[in-house]
Amino acid sequence: MQANDPTNDPMGAIADAVRAIEPNLIAIRRDIHAHPELGFHEVRTAGVVAEELGRLGIPHRTGIGRTGVVGLIEGGRPGPCLAIRADMDALPIAERTFLPFASRTEGLMHACGHDIHTATLLGVAAVLRDLAPRLAGSVKLIFQPAEEGLGGMRAMLDDGLMDDPPITRALGFHNHPELPVGRLAYVRGAALAAADRFEITVHGRSGHAAYPHTTIDPIVAAAGLLMQLQTVVSREVPPLMPVVVTVGAFNGGQTHNIIPDSVDLKGTVRTLHPRARDLAEAAIGRLCAGLEPMTRARAEFTYRRGTPPLLNTDSVLDPLVAAVRHQLGDVIAEQEPSMGGEDFAELAALVPAGHIRVGSGSPGRADRLHNSGYQPDEACIGIGVQALVRAAVELME
Repeated sequence: MQANDPTNDPMGAIADAVRAIEPNLIAIRRDIHAHPELGFHEVRTAGVVAEELGRLGIPHRTGIGRTGVVGLIEGGRPGPCLAIRADMDALPIAERTFLPFASRTEGLMHACGHDIHTATLLGVAAVLRDLAPRLAGSVKLIFQPAEEGLGGMRAMLDDGLMDDPPITRALGFHNHPELPVGRLAYVRGAALAAADRFEITVHGRSGHAAYPHTTIDPIVAAAGLLMQLQTVVSREVPPLMPVVVTVGAFNGGQTHNIIPDSVDLKGTVRTLHPRARDLAEAAIGRLCAGLEPMTRARAEFTYRRGTPPLLNTDSVLDPLVAAVRHQLGDVIAEQEPSMGGEDFAELAALVPAGHIRVGSGSPGRADRLHNSGYQPDEACIGIGVQALVRAAVELME
């Protein structure tokens, strides 16, 4: 099949197939949305996925990475294995959309659109099943648990995700409410940041607030350290290498007249370049080590590296972008990187990969991810299915 041959262009067939299944995909999405599950607890969601793959006659395995599901579509001719991945977990956010299919589990919500992703990949599975005879190779459908900082992709890799058959290329995607529905985007090179975490405990000596000279005040010391941490970005890393250092938790003391023994800080470091990552970690460690000579308070520092930067490979990204244009027209454009993290990066570090952004912004709304009122436009499901199916077809000619 030649993608640029108008007599053999699959655009119409893909669009028609997606239109036929779109109502079912929306129904699946709403069912998953109403029953959100946190990372590594996606038992019901994985059951919905497995049931739908079974209905489609697609061989699949469950329990990969604890609660992950992997389906496999064999093409009509021998060839390499293309992986397409969606994530399934929800967030610990109380939903405030008041939709008929709003979360039925208090305190949990699909506020990042992983319900959208799961439904989209099930749509890709349904359409590619019927197109399988024209594909060279196989498509591995990855329904991943625990993307939200819990290492779900690493758990799947540890369970043999790369094998049987070996994955040689990978596609990923994420809904983006900043983009209006119908628009898509991509980033060359480092598209998303490495997401690291740190914890600092500042140890002092407690005492009466009226006699601070008899104590070692960890709150004052930690407050100074907090301000010094901002110099990691402004004075430690080259200006052309973006870095974010954020302290998200600062906890110490319990009442107004007691200086506590210790203060706990928790934060994150986001970087796009390996050198910036190394510099930031070293700088935070040095600032912590220097706290005691200045304040007498001792800083205990722990740094945990998370997912690496998500790197898009031109050999996959270029045909992916071209396939979107072949299928949907001139609706995709290049954008700047994001300092958010994404553990599809673990897979992209092993094989050439391409990751795209699928617009999910509803007209008249200004939604953001991880927000209790997030309401993505469900039309993004069908658009995502068309884009990914066409990309798989063209990559597997």
